[in-house]
Amino acid sequence: MTGKTISRTDWTEFRPKLLTVLTEGYGFQDLKADALAGLTVAIVALPLSMAIAIASGVGPERGLFTAIVGGFLVSALGGSRYQIGGPAGAFIVLVSACVMAIGVEGLILATILSGLILIAAGLLRLGTYIRYIPYPVTVGFTAGIAVIIFASQLREMFGLTLPGAEPGEIIAKVEALWAARGTVTWAAVLVAALTAAVILGLRRLRPHWPGMLIAVVVASAAVVLFGLPVETIGTRFGALPQLLPAPALPGMSWPAVQAALPWAGSFALLGAIESLLSAVVADGMSGARHRSNAELVAQGIANIGSGLFGGFCVTGTIARTATNVRAGSRGPVSGMLHAVFLLVFLVVAAPLAAYIPLAALAGVLAVVAWGMAERHEFAALLKSSRGDAMVVSVTFLLVVFRDLTEGIIVGFALAGLVFIKRMSDTTGMRPREEAPETPRANRVVYHLEGPYFFGAAAQLGGVLDRIAETPRALVLDMSGVPMIDSSGARGFHSLAARARRRGGQLYLVGLRDRLRRQLQAQGLDEPEVRFLPDLAAVDAALDGAQPGGESR
Repeated sequence: MTGKTISRTDWTEFRPKLLTVLTEGYGFQDLKADALAGLTVAIVALPLSMAIAIASGVGPERGLFTAIVGGFLVSALGGSRYQIGGPAGAFIVLVSACVMAIGVEGLILATILSGLILIAAGLLRLGTYIRYIPYPVTVGFTAGIAVIIFASQLREMFGLTLPGAEPGEIIAKVEALWAARGTVTWAAVLVAALTAAVILGLRRLRPHWPGMLIAVVVASAAVVLFGLPVETIGTRFGALPQLLPAPALPGMSWPAVQAALPWAGSFALLGAIESLLSAVVADGMSGARHRSNAELVAQGIANIGSGLFGGFCVTGTIARTATNVRAGSRGPVSGMLHAVFLLVFLVVAAPLAAYIPLAALAGVLAVVAWGMAERHEFAALLKSSRGDAMVVSVTFLLVVFRDLTEGIIVGFALAGLVFIKRMSDTTGMRPREEAPETPRANRVVYHLEGPYFFGAAAQLGGVLDRIAETPRALVLDMSGVPMIDSSGARGFHSLAARARRRGGQLYLVGLRDRLRRQLQAQGLDEPEVRFLPDLAAVDAALDGAQPGGESR
């Protein structure tokens, strides 16, 4: 925002999709379809929310709090028709590192602060720009997250016992897990393998069935019936609460805020990227069109709400959003009902969660990680071009071995450099060919083609050096130039000055009115340079006649 109040026209950019849907004539059949879609998504979200919470270093109940409160607010207030909010696998690395650094209380504070950052980003209309993150960067960081999620589940999948806390850094983690290989619990391996096999088998044979929930139920039943010695939610975390906690603010002393702010910034950046990518996926599946800035504001409010009820960071989730679209959702009501169904489970069936084996939830996340890896897209980018291969590889390696935020920022910067190089290659400068009867000994004409920005401006400096004898008129045909930035304008300043020192004059012909005004605003004007409509006007000027016509 620029300090102005939001006008009636501006408000539509922040209007929740729920209001749009309800004013379109929402009826009982729509509600029925949304209830079925919401139940389908809740069945998917139930085991996933608890698994993500446990992998993030917090109790499973916090994953449910996040999905219930955050999911309801994202759907009720968001700018996407089909977006489903909740805890996301992409946040596992950041959340677990945050908990290790500043504790659960600090995590909740960071979640609330990230909500404020997201609201500010939406009101400043930054959602438009976040959507422009290059495809190789998104593929690289998604694949990197998949590797980290899979590595984070190895301990539970193999039932390993570590002498101390599990390291967060992936190389140290793998070394610690390898050192503990003698403590493998084969029952845990079997449970994790059974869970993954049921999910993948149902995905192939009965794709519309809730494979994750069925797999967790089957694994839990097997553990109880055969008395398998594996850890469960009950043995590690105790019984789940059967109600949402009362809303409460975490400690907000200045030192606590200072410690939480860097984590809040990372949560906000990743949440904005993940939620808008999810909204774009939903648009592609449904033909709808989301409002990116309204979505950011809703994500911010949802994070604040989640933190107040003891949850952690919320974002749009691609898998659950895609499930919502495929299940026949008519709009945001299905997402709100999915949160209601999860709340009903918490109230009615929370004691049953104590029997869920942690190895089964690890199997669920292993399948999620495999699906997130985008293997075919990664391989295609490696083969497509050297620039894309560099961007996707560097992003992936930094996410896995350094830091998620660093991977995104460096990948974005590299993608920008690759883009600049490609745009520079499209900008051409060549001597203009003329008919035999028209050449003039006292002028040289170059034709410029493409955007003239800082990446291409370096070409301009060598023009005079390529001419053996300085002509009376150095003419640049600008009819094929759609854009000039300040670096390009500066290049024309320098070229005009060099031409004058060698006794010549720079002419710019065929320049569009908008670009001429832009150059004049940056101090490039006559007599330093002459703006003429065409070569005939240049010849007339050289012959001492009046230039014909106005510049286009």
